[in-house]
Amino acid sequence: MIVKLDENNLREAATWLAERDEALALVLRKYGPPPLWARTPGFSTLVHIILEQQVSLASANAAFQKLVSIIDPVHPESFLSLPDETLRNIGFSRQKTLYCRNLALAVNSGDFDFERLDDLSDEAVSLEMKRLKGIGDWTADIYLSECLMRPDILPKGDIAMQEAFRVLNRLPKRPVHDDFVQATTHWRPWRSVGARMLWHFYLEVRGEK
Repeated sequence: MIVKLDENNLREAATWLAERDEALALVLRKYGPPPLWARTPGFSTLVHIILEQQVSLASANAAFQKLVSIIDPVHPESFLSLPDETLRNIGFSRQKTLYCRNLALAVNSGDFDFERLDDLSDEAVSLEMKRLKGIGDWTADIYLSECLMRPDILPKGDIAMQEAFRVLNRLPKRPVHDDFVQATTHWRPWRSVGARMLWHFYLEVRGEK
């Protein structure tokens, strides 16, 4: 049976993690449990996540809202109907236009099925998603953690998460992913919650500045 994160086990897991990690205990004491940050699975959300690749969340969200103002809901067919110039004006780079068009074509042809992902293991979901051009570890991990609500995901290469970990643990630099995985083995099986606690800290501290 595949366990999914919800509001109840998120709070329980945050307390469990705080009992095992001093840095996360500090986050919980000062800022409380993190948001669930759940997203609706499917094409529209994956397009949004692709927009988030290597840019600020605010910039990606602004572009996505422009897209929604033109086509709502965002479906493969409606996305494919938009010319490149329109997508460029919205904020899609040439690469992200290609990635999202390829995704839309894969969904339309039946080569990629979002509903099938629900029944796959974390590893199998990641492999299935990374068959698609432009979808790497980080994009697959965010989809696993925030759309499929899998409880034990550490999004690879997430800068905000790694920076929060660096600050909380007073490290001279951000850890590389392998070191980060090693340093958080005691978070299992709730690493998705540990990641949310780090994001929670990062956003709260940034908001205080």
